Amino acid sequence: MMPDPAPTSWCTIHRDRIARNLDLALGLVPTGRRFCAVLKADAYGHGIEHVVPLVRDRGVTCIGITSNAEARAVRAAGYTGSLIRLRVATPQEAEEALPDHVEEQVSTPDMARHLRALRDAGRLRTGVHLALNVAGMSRDGLEIESSDGRDACRLILDLLGVAIRGICTHFPSNLPGQLRESADLFQAQAAWVVDAGGLDRRKVLVHAGSSLTLTSDTTIETDMYRCGAVLYGILRPDLGYRPTMDLETRVVGLQTYPRGASVGYDRTVRLTRDSRLACLSIGYENGFGRIASGAANVAIAGNLAPVLGKVSMNAIVADVTDLPQVQLGDTAVVFGGSGSAAITPEMAERQFDTIMADLYTDWGRRNARIHR
Repeated sequence: MMPDPAPTSWCTIHRDRIARNLDLALGLVPTGRRFCAVLKADAYGHGIEHVVPLVRDRGVTCIGITSNAEARAVRAAGYTGSLIRLRVATPQEAEEALPDHVEEQVSTPDMARHLRALRDAGRLRTGVHLALNVAGMSRDGLEIESSDGRDACRLILDLLGVAIRGICTHFPSNLPGQLRESADLFQAQAAWVVDAGGLDRRKVLVHAGSSLTLTSDTTIETDMYRCGAVLYGILRPDLGYRPTMDLETRVVGLQTYPRGASVGYDRTVRLTRDSRLACLSIGYENGFGRIASGAANVAIAGNLAPVLGKVSMNAIVADVTDLPQVQLGDTAVVFGGSGSAAITPEMAERQFDTIMADLYTDWGRRNARIHR
């Protein structure tokens, strides 16, 4: 489909806020540590091509991605620094990413053999990162607490040797006690890997820690922080981080309905008074999830208005009976805004029963984006 020249719902992306959030994050990085800007999921739905220049202009030397399409977009935006894939890849993915010089993660001997063959053929010119589980996510990292895991790790080290540029993990919890335990175990396991592989520790990037780790009061040892959430203002407003995306729509219908009339599918709501209702041009197609039926508010004309009935594919209904100033064509704020009528991250997470990272990536891909 062609882009809609007059979208009925849209995301406003605040590049100045992303830049400010990035500056704040870089200010927290201890001297001598590196920073990886995480731009996976199309920069959390904000548009990679619009975020890369902000990262590049601040001298950030590493970007984290997950897909080959993201890697190509980062390179197309003119970035020449390190690109790390933040999950393991299939052999086909890794091979197709060679032109973009993606540093892959490895956690199995089979993938190590494939990467070794690419390296021997002169096609793989980047280093790789050994991914450890560290009794954590149990997702794709190698668990070396077991004897089988240590044997697999030794084989990977034998196959790749000095090509191992990094040792990494991802902490499952940033609660102080659990973070401390995970960080200590990771350092111990990384030291074992360095010793078992005869690696030069000065040439190996031992890295873990996310935005939550960087902004935590618990200090950990890591050569690099990999951060996404703080760039987009998802957490720690007390430190000055601001949300970087607004989601808005329009009032496309205004009607008055009598007391007793039903609203939406399945007649789940009946009006308790004569009511003036606004039809808004957004629905679950645009990421306004049905889970929010009967539990959401939008902001119209500087006031909160409750959403009534079940969410439709392309429409929701808001009660504006007490807002006579609302007119056809007015903008309705689904997320963002300011003052007492702002739809805050806390409100959005409660209404949609999920986290802001999920909402951002969904909204940014389902709606038109306006970058400022």
